[in-house]
Amino acid sequence: MFLKAVVVTLALVAITGTRAEVNADQVSTVMWEFFTQLSNNAKEAMEQVQKSDITQQLNTLFQDKLGNMNTYADDLQKKLLPFAVEMNERLTKDAVKIKEEIQKELEDLRARMMPHANTVSQTIGDNMQKLQQHLKPYAEGLQAKVNTQAQELKRQLTPYMQRMQTTVQENVDNLQASMMPYANEFKDKFNKNVEELKGRLTPHANELKATIDQNLEDLRSSLAPLAEGVQEKLNHQLEGLAFQMKKNAEEFQTKVSANVDQLQKKLAPLVEDVHSKLRGNTEGLQKSLEDLNSQLDQQVEEFRRTMEPLGEMFNKALVQQMEQFRQQLGSNSGDVQGHLSFLEKNLREKVSSFMGTLGKKENPDQPLALPLPEQVQEQVQPNPAEN
Repeated sequence: MFLKAVVVTLALVAITGTRAEVNADQVSTVMWEFFTQLSNNAKEAMEQVQKSDITQQLNTLFQDKLGNMNTYADDLQKKLLPFAVEMNERLTKDAVKIKEEIQKELEDLRARMMPHANTVSQTIGDNMQKLQQHLKPYAEGLQAKVNTQAQELKRQLTPYMQRMQTTVQENVDNLQASMMPYANEFKDKFNKNVEELKGRLTPHANELKATIDQNLEDLRSSLAPLAEGVQEKLNHQLEGLAFQMKKNAEEFQTKVSANVDQLQKKLAPLVEDVHSKLRGNTEGLQKSLEDLNSQLDQQVEEFRRTMEPLGEMFNKALVQQMEQFRQQLGSNSGDVQGHLSFLEKNLREKVSSFMGTLGKKENPDQPLALPLPEQVQEQVQPNPAEN
């Protein structure tokens, strides 16, 4: 079932009808989730794969789900899906190899830095404290904004609901004409305030990534003298750490945005219900207004409670990743799954490169030129770690 769901998702991502909607990150995410699912359920999943022709399944699903497609979308399908299948096969084959390479790289780093073990540990510890100091304003700022904006949302909308309730009571005989201006104004105010809420609460991922880059550059500069002869391997490990931390920053931003969307999703039907009751009787409209008033307080409070811990959780996740990095350099019992970040990083780079070759086509109504076999082969080759 998971395989089929991934195939459908990848198909819908690929065939959107316009070039602007084809997103390399979306494609990478679908492919990576498929690969990790295979890894987590290796025996069962591989049996599913071996029992059927994946390419044939993909083509069948395209025809069933999408029907008529324009020339560009059809051509994109024919190139993207074989590439996805090839990449998955390559990931499966290279996972063990990359894991061994990363383990060897860590062993070389440990051996070279072992005489300075205490200094290395202290340096990373100091860097962790600096990271916490740099991230603290984000967490505190988010929590303060959540409290302020939640109260502001209620403050902005409550007077409109009170005005509508009063208008209902005073204009029973001319309900629709009297209420329509207020109902429209309330709906516009609701949509505007939710968009402002998202804009003010959604953290800027690029700013967080810049903070991460600066912090890790400081760490690299401090550790470089202790890693003489293996500095490239140190840089490679820091690249993997940066990838993990930046991925957390993107997920943090996604969670904040998703929570605002969820708040809107819960309240919007109630706002629409008020509109729909304008043509009905007074009792029905009053009931809709009461429900909206009650749910506004309840949903805003639930939103506030859900949002409050996100900033601190993000900070702790980054500090934990830094601590894992320190443990990897200090002992042989590091994270055995650490190689997966390098595998995913390579995947996203290859997908981005592949999608970039498709984006070079001048006319979206003309067929895309398939990459030469050796080009595809080169794209899916992993970047070997330095020995």
